[in-house]
Amino acid sequence: MRPLISRLVRGVAVLVGVGVGAALLVVFVANRQVPERLEAAVAHTPVTVIEVQPTELRLEARGHGVARPAETWQAVANVSGRVVERHPALESGTLLPEGALLVALDPSRYELAIAEAEAELAGLVGEGALLEVEEENTGRLLVLERERLALAEQELARIERLAGSGAVARAQLDEQHRATLAQRQAVASLQNSLALLPARRQSLEAQQARAATHLSQAQRDLEDTRFIAPYDLRLAEVAVERHQFVAVGQRLFEADSLDAAEVEARIPFSMMRRLLGTVAPDDLPLGTLDLSERIDLGVIEAELALVGAPGVGWRGRVVRIASGLDPATRAVRVVVRVDHPYRDARPPDRPPLQRDMYTRVHLSAPSPEPRLVVPASALHHGELYLADGEARLVRREVSVAFEQGDLAVIEAGLAPGERVIVDDLQPALAGMMLAPRRDAALEARLAAQALGETSRDAPAGSAAP
Repeated sequence: MRPLISRLVRGVAVLVGVGVGAALLVVFVANRQVPERLEAAVAHTPVTVIEVQPTELRLEARGHGVARPAETWQAVANVSGRVVERHPALESGTLLPEGALLVALDPSRYELAIAEAEAELAGLVGEGALLEVEEENTGRLLVLERERLALAEQELARIERLAGSGAVARAQLDEQHRATLAQRQAVASLQNSLALLPARRQSLEAQQARAATHLSQAQRDLEDTRFIAPYDLRLAEVAVERHQFVAVGQRLFEADSLDAAEVEARIPFSMMRRLLGTVAPDDLPLGTLDLSERIDLGVIEAELALVGAPGVGWRGRVVRIASGLDPATRAVRVVVRVDHPYRDARPPDRPPLQRDMYTRVHLSAPSPEPRLVVPASALHHGELYLADGEARLVRREVSVAFEQGDLAVIEAGLAPGERVIVDDLQPALAGMMLAPRRDAALEARLAAQALGETSRDAPAGSAAP
């Protein structure tokens, strides 16, 4: 009886538990809360953009070079002699004006040579005068002798007629024959003398020319004893002292002209090729070999800056392109000239451009047509990030013509008016929504940089091509 009651109690407990669970389930289902559906707002990434437009561009080329004087005088003795005069300021680094007497050699030997040559020439001139007088006298004597010959011929003819009639002795005829022959010989002798006079005159003129040459050489040797400054100069190396004997061919001193200085700058080949392409004419004749006729070097602006001295610089002009490339760097050798480098010098703040100064050279020329330029930092492995008309990100592959400083010149793949993102987006997903903000100040800076205004204010070192 007890086991039956226990089983009934357990069954009732199970049924009660199931009922309570069912009731709780109904309550929970009846009171359940439905989750609310919220629409999430799409985030727009803020970016800075510029609107690209064709921009006037100055193509640039940069390099370095060492300054040198445009003209150097190496004074070498053409004659020998003892130094009798030496300028008191004839020392390395001294500035001397044009016309200053720097060195004088003993002129006595060459003055004696001039006197000797002048005396010889005067004697030959006197002989020429005597020859003229002799020619005149011989001519007058010839006239007289011809008249005497004519009379002798007449007398001989008369005696021959008389001798034919027997009125004159044979001896008288022979005597007249001898007299006539003697007169003929006298006339022939004078004629021979006159015929020899041109040869004698020619020989005398040759002697006079030789004497004049000796005189001219002696005068030039005398001039070579004095070394006078041909232009305003600065002395470099000096190797002569007073009372020193100087031999022919001995080097005395070296001096640099103050009129102009030159810098042979090494410019990367690709830079120079691009720069020259803007100034070379399109209708260049095929047979043109002279580079000055092929391109207008005057269009290229040149600026030089002294390395290690901020703010010290000069304006120059490209005068020529040296033959061949630099063997070490394979760079183009461009010669830039600075006129009157000492004119505005104010040492030590503004020194003159002088020998062996190491300079940076900046060349520029206007591009023949406007170009599309963007900051070089806006390029991402050959791509530009653009903001389209719906403010979505577009990744565009572009072709870069070249980079110049912080600018990249776009050749293809970009159209005027498109908006280029200048920020470095992370991540950059095509189609993502953007909140673009146009930076007009950056556009103005890019335009100024494209015109080279920033470069002229602060010349930079040479860049890679």
